Amino acid sequence: MSKTSSLFAADGKLSKAINGFVPRQAQTDMAVAVENTIKNKVPLIVEAGTGTGKTFAYLAPALLSEKKTIVSTGTKNLQEQLFHRDLPLIKKALGSNSKTALLKGRANYLCLHRLRQHGGNSTLVDRQTLTELTQVREWASSTKTGDMGDMRSLAEDAKVLPFVTSTADNCLGKDCPDYEDCYMVKARRKALDADVVVVNHHLFFADMALKDTGFGELIPEADLVVFDEAHQIPDIASEYFGETFSSRQMQDISRDVEVVYRTVLKDVKQLQNAAEKCKMIAADLRTLFPENTTKGNWRQMLTRDDIQTQINKLTDSLNILYEVLKLHIGRDKDLDNIFERVSEAKGKLARLTDTTQLGVSLWYETTMRHIVLHLTPLSISKKFADFIAEPKRSWVFTSATLMVDGGFTHFQRQMGLDNATTLSLDSPFDYPNQAMLCVPRFLPEPNAREMRATLLDISIKLVKASRGRCFLLFTSHATLNAIASQLKDKIDNPILVQGSTTKRALLESYIENKDAVLLGTGAFWEGVDVRGDDLTCVLIDKLPFASPDDPLLQARIEDCRKSGGNPFAQLQIPQAAIALKQGAGRLIRDETDKGVLVICDNRLVTKDYGKIFMGSLPDMHRTRDLQKVVDFLHDIHSDKKEVETLE
Repeated sequence: MSKTSSLFAADGKLSKAINGFVPRQAQTDMAVAVENTIKNKVPLIVEAGTGTGKTFAYLAPALLSEKKTIVSTGTKNLQEQLFHRDLPLIKKALGSNSKTALLKGRANYLCLHRLRQHGGNSTLVDRQTLTELTQVREWASSTKTGDMGDMRSLAEDAKVLPFVTSTADNCLGKDCPDYEDCYMVKARRKALDADVVVVNHHLFFADMALKDTGFGELIPEADLVVFDEAHQIPDIASEYFGETFSSRQMQDISRDVEVVYRTVLKDVKQLQNAAEKCKMIAADLRTLFPENTTKGNWRQMLTRDDIQTQINKLTDSLNILYEVLKLHIGRDKDLDNIFERVSEAKGKLARLTDTTQLGVSLWYETTMRHIVLHLTPLSISKKFADFIAEPKRSWVFTSATLMVDGGFTHFQRQMGLDNATTLSLDSPFDYPNQAMLCVPRFLPEPNAREMRATLLDISIKLVKASRGRCFLLFTSHATLNAIASQLKDKIDNPILVQGSTTKRALLESYIENKDAVLLGTGAFWEGVDVRGDDLTCVLIDKLPFASPDDPLLQARIEDCRKSGGNPFAQLQIPQAAIALKQGAGRLIRDETDKGVLVICDNRLVTKDYGKIFMGSLPDMHRTRDLQKVVDFLHDIHSDKKEVETLE
C-alpha cells in the first residue's frame, strides 16, 4: 500500500484526526493518481463527482511530497475556504510543518503610495469617495495584511478602491518609495517562501501572461500546480493571452496625470490638457454605440466612418500625450510610469484596429459608461501546451464538470493536453434515491411566445410544493426579470432576485428566510453550496447554449468551419453540456440531501443531441410527470416535519 493509500484508509491518519472522516474509494483513487503525477510529471485530468472530496485528495499527496505547490481555484471565496478550512485540517492530520500562503491579485491590497498621493486631493473626488477615503485611512493605521477584503464596511465595488489600490499598469514596482512596506510585496515574499500557495485562476494567468517582473515571478518556483474548478480555465486563459483597450484606462491615466500635475509638476498645464483630451475622445467613442450594454464584432464596427474617424482622433490625441510626457521623463517616478502606460496603450490601440490579423477575434463590449475593445486568440491550446512543456513539472486539472459525452476530448483539445492521463470518478451520492430529474410533458418550443406562461405556471407549482426552498435558474436576464415580476403576485413567498444586491447578500437572505425563493442567471449556476432542506428544488428554464450573438463565439464558430470542423458538435454542445452540469450540481451537495431538478426544454427529449446532455447529468430517477415531482417534494417536507416532531 502506498503512503497516500494508507493515509486515506479506515485506520489511517485522516480517520484518526478528522471527525466524521469516512474512507471513499474514489477519493483514495484520486489521491493515488495525484501521487503518481507528482512522481512521473505527466499532466493529470480528473473529473470527480460532487462529494468525492477532491480537495483532500490533492492536498494530502501535495503536502506528503514536500514539493513547492500552487493550488489555483475558481473564485476568491473558494480560495479562502481552501486556505482557512481545508489546508489547516490536512496539515494537522499529517502533522505537517509546511508553510502555507494565501495570495490574491494586486487590486485586493492597499497601496500605501496611492493612499498618500490622494491624501490632500479632495478636489478630485466626490463626497462619498472622500468619506470612504477617511475610513480607509483609519483602517490603514491598524491593518497587518493590507487585504481590502478585511474592510467589511466597504462595498465590493466601492468608488474609493481605484484611488487606494494599484494595477499592473500604474504600480511603480521597485521604483516605488513604499516598496519595502508594500503589502503586495510582503504577500508575494511570503508566497515565494511558502511550500503551498493558494491563488485563483485570474491571478495565476495574470502572473503567467504579464510576468510581473517588478515582484519576481511566482510560477517558475512551483514543482506541482493544481487547478481546481478547472472547467473555467479555457475562458480565463484566453482572456489573459489576449489584449484589451478601454475608455476606463484613458480615464485612469487622465486621473493619474491630474494628481501628478497638481502635486509635483504644477508648471506643465499642457500635460493635464493632453490627458483630458484623450479621456474625452475615448468617452465620445462610447456615445457612438447604443445606450444599453452590449457586445459585438469590432471588425464590423471599424467599417463605419464615424467610428473610424473617432479612432483616428484617439490615436492622434494619444500621440500628442506621448510626446508631451516624453519631454518631462525623469522628473517624477509616477510620470515615468504614466509614459510607459501611454506607450503601451498606443501599441494596443494599433493592434486592436488591425483587421488583417488571423487567428484572433476582435470584439467589443460596452458598460453604461465605458467601452472595452478586446483581442482574443481563438485557440490557446498551442500556447498553453508550450507553457507546460518546459520546465517539466507536475500538473493536475480537476473539476466535477470536465467530461462531455463520456470523454475528456473537448477539454483536452481546448487546453492542448492530448497526452494527459485522464481519470473519471463518480459521485458517492445515491442519486436514484436522493434526486429526481423531470423534463415536463407538453412543453412549448424553447423560444415560443407561450413558453414564459408555461415557465410561470411550473414555477408556481414547484415553489408551493417545495415550500419556497427553490432556485429558479434562467439563461437570460430578460426571462429572469419577466418571471420575477409576474411571480410576486402569484405566491406569498419572499422572492430574491439576482441583481437586487450582491450575490453573497442574496444567499444569506435565502438561508435566513426559510420560505424564500431565489431567481438567478449565470452567477448562481456554479460556486454556490446550499445543503440540506434549504434547497430541495432547482428549475432550469432551458439548455444553456451561449448566445449566438456573442462575437467571440461567432469567431470561433467561423474558425472551426474553416478547419473543416462541426462547430455545433465541437463547441456549442460541449460548452452548454458543461454549463448544464454546473447548474444541476447545485441540487445535491450532501449524502442526506434530497431534491428535484426540473429542466423546461423539450430538446432534451426531441433532439438527438439531447442524449449527450442527459448522459452528462447524474443518474437521477427520471420522469416526465410533473405531478410525480410535486409528490416527491411533498414527501421530502413531510419526512422533515416528522423528524422535527420526534425531536
